Amino acid sequence: MISVISYCLFALLVVGATMVKRRVPRQVMLLAASYLFYSMWGLAFLAILVSSSLFNFFYGEFLKRRPSLGRLAGGVAGNVLLMAFFKGTLLAIFVNSHAMDALRGIGMPLGISFWTFQALSYLFDIYRQEELDPTPVEFCLYMAFWPTVVMGPICRLGNMLPQFREVRVVSSENVLIGSKRILMGLVMKLGISQILAVGLVAGTGVSAAFDQQSVPYGGLDVWFLAIGYGLQLFFDFAGYSHIVIGAARLFGFELAENFNSPFIASTPSEFWTRWHMTLTSWIRDYVFVPMATLRRDVWWRYAALLFSMTLFGLWHGAKATFILWGVYEGALLVIHRMVQQFRRNRSVNLPVPLDGALSWLVTFLAVSLGWIFFRSRDLGQAMNMLGSTLSPGSYLHPVLPASYFFLVSAVLIAYIAHKTILAPTLARLKEAMTPAASQQLAEFGLTGQFVTVVSLIPLIFVLFLSILHNGSESVTPFVYALF
Repeated sequence: MISVISYCLFALLVVGATMVKRRVPRQVMLLAASYLFYSMWGLAFLAILVSSSLFNFFYGEFLKRRPSLGRLAGGVAGNVLLMAFFKGTLLAIFVNSHAMDALRGIGMPLGISFWTFQALSYLFDIYRQEELDPTPVEFCLYMAFWPTVVMGPICRLGNMLPQFREVRVVSSENVLIGSKRILMGLVMKLGISQILAVGLVAGTGVSAAFDQQSVPYGGLDVWFLAIGYGLQLFFDFAGYSHIVIGAARLFGFELAENFNSPFIASTPSEFWTRWHMTLTSWIRDYVFVPMATLRRDVWWRYAALLFSMTLFGLWHGAKATFILWGVYEGALLVIHRMVQQFRRNRSVNLPVPLDGALSWLVTFLAVSLGWIFFRSRDLGQAMNMLGSTLSPGSYLHPVLPASYFFLVSAVLIAYIAHKTILAPTLARLKEAMTPAASQQLAEFGLTGQFVTVVSLIPLIFVLFLSILHNGSESVTPFVYALF
């Protein structure tokens, strides 16, 4: 009963804020709604979020008075220590395993990795003397904004502050765009990610396969598990991003995009400009670029890449598998740059179609293999599975059911076909539409808004089928809620 009341009050505050013209009352209502939303996961977690927000606001004021490296280091240390404590990093380093298990029972504030990085970006921007002048209410709203506080996207204050200060309009255009994004996200989560996780037949999906304790997977099994998990993770997290970006758009707020067709990337560098874009751009702007510009040596840039991606892995948690995943992805980026340099020096050129196809295939397979580190229960499982990919004889004895191979193949082929054939074709048709033709279509009621409304119908239908397929099966939690 209490949760129902909380949700109703939250909705009233959010909707009510759109009707208030004065800036401060509107911001206070949005902040109250955001705090009420976050408190549903625990008042203790809310207290930590509020404390972190106030600390970073006042520390930012302190840093503004004299933007020195020492002062910046103090603020960074405070935030990193808070995040590291709750994520278990400090415990894993300094505490024995039994005490660590007990201390982990404290729990981790939801979204701490996301809103801590938002706080750090503010301190870095202040150190760079960017013109940011939030009030305490505005900064607390930036940290706790209800669409982003749980799992991002990671925002920058410079992008959000103008939106918090302007009257946001609930227009028919925003409602249609927002609704379409929400439906797309639900279909991606419930209709694709969920099925990949549990399988066409319950217990034959990615989750059950990785949870098996002692199944001797063959090389083909491991490759399809790696690809399947990469697809599951993408549709899970990109689906969530669609939902929150759409929810914010309903009320006139525009959030940064988080994904841009990552699996059509033809190089590792391109992949990381398309995957979890708000985090990768954060790592680029605040870690890699400042570090890489300290020295001009090529080896130093490679070291900066490795360090940045290792930090990327550690952000996900204090586990050897996450750290090795980051090291692996950093090594891919370094190898890609070395190959580029070699090809330039030796003038190695392949026919464009062949070069593009091979580059995509190698990138897709190399990135996919890394998901074994990311998803494995522990380092032992990861090494056993990776070892199978190097054993030619194991490819002759797959143990996964045929339905799993069919499911992953179907999802991958449909994704590639949509991104490389269907979507570009529709885009070209839209570009070729002349103003006169658009006017003629409008006379028949075929406006852009009408097309958007019609496009919602298949999404609703697919969502309905997904719910029917899932039946009584519990929906798997969003993966990035763990981080």
